[in-house]
Amino acid sequence: MISKKMENMVANSSAIRAMFEEGNRLAKIYGPENVFDFSLGNPNVPAPKAVKQAILDILDEEDELVLHGYTNSNAGYEDVRQAVAESLNERFGTAFAAKNITMTVGAAGGLNVILKALLNPGDEVITFAPYFGEYRSYVNNFDGVLVEISPNTVDFQPKLDEFEAKITPKTKAVIVNTPNNPTGVVYSEETIRKMAEIMEKKQNEYGTEIYLISDEPYRELAYDGVDVPYLTRYYANTIVGYSYSKSLSLPGERIGYLVIPDDVKDSETLIAAANVANRILGFVNAPTLQQKVVARCLHEKTDISYYNRNRETLYQGLIECGFECVKPQGAFYLFMKTPIKDEKTFCQEAKKYNLLLVPGSSFGCAGYVRIAYCVAYETIVNALPKFKELAKEYQLG
Repeated sequence: MISKKMENMVANSSAIRAMFEEGNRLAKIYGPENVFDFSLGNPNVPAPKAVKQAILDILDEEDELVLHGYTNSNAGYEDVRQAVAESLNERFGTAFAAKNITMTVGAAGGLNVILKALLNPGDEVITFAPYFGEYRSYVNNFDGVLVEISPNTVDFQPKLDEFEAKITPKTKAVIVNTPNNPTGVVYSEETIRKMAEIMEKKQNEYGTEIYLISDEPYRELAYDGVDVPYLTRYYANTIVGYSYSKSLSLPGERIGYLVIPDDVKDSETLIAAANVANRILGFVNAPTLQQKVVARCLHEKTDISYYNRNRETLYQGLIECGFECVKPQGAFYLFMKTPIKDEKTFCQEAKKYNLLLVPGSSFGCAGYVRIAYCVAYETIVNALPKFKELAKEYQLG
């Protein structure tokens, strides 16, 4: 028999993956061109050409026994970490060095590493709904307690009054995700400043350390000139988790990093703990070839004009159908309000039109659905008439 903890996790497995698998089933019946799968945040823009060239050059230039072997440090290659640090310093005016960077198996691996390093059983981790549902599992992996802040469905900026009220002496960390999955909202500088002030006050009140963990896989996907604040500027105890899954369209390569600045309390001890956690969680070190690749592609970016066209077309189309949604500022998701309270029933109705959407309850926000627009432009264009038919069922438009 599997463990009791896993029994619960299997029973509540990812709704996103379940909908994706349903899409595969329907595609076999109706043909892929007649199924409109908006479930999975899998980039549909190819990696920059420089990525392929970097792979070829590295394989040609590097000693293969060294390249494919373990790294000397569980944190990764020192030259790669130094290159990442210098790139961040150039972009954000920081003062990081190689020691502040731990290369990780994507942002997800990084989050598990830092939570392993920080949490004691019963420690509380706060996050703001709607949020990436896997945070529940990541915190539960280390017997922590996830504390949700209810969603502000006006503009999806965090509810800071509720946040302040829910910080306790057991609060060990706060996870923020901006640009946000599933809403596409970017937390404003004003929001970040107020959040930092609240956390500073609570640290002083309780005599504890509260760590701000910034989960940033969508940092480079921001539209209309929107600025995404770099959080280490606003709060000393900030740790950044980053992934190249979206910025370089490399989700399957599982490569990212953690930033643990010197300003973090007991940073040397925490850096050491993160590196040990990287090993004992079974990652050992981030993929070596991909470390070398991203180091050569630090100035490369995915062409987000493709996503932007999808965003504009989908948003305008849904509004014209009569649906309500906040226009996303970043990432590649749109969070749409459902015309009935039970968004799971709405998702079932949408399936009649081969529209595959993810219920908002998966993200801690019922009454909404997430639509991932990292799909072919034609998929959006061809799906909009189906959305219009769906809207008519609910007498919208």
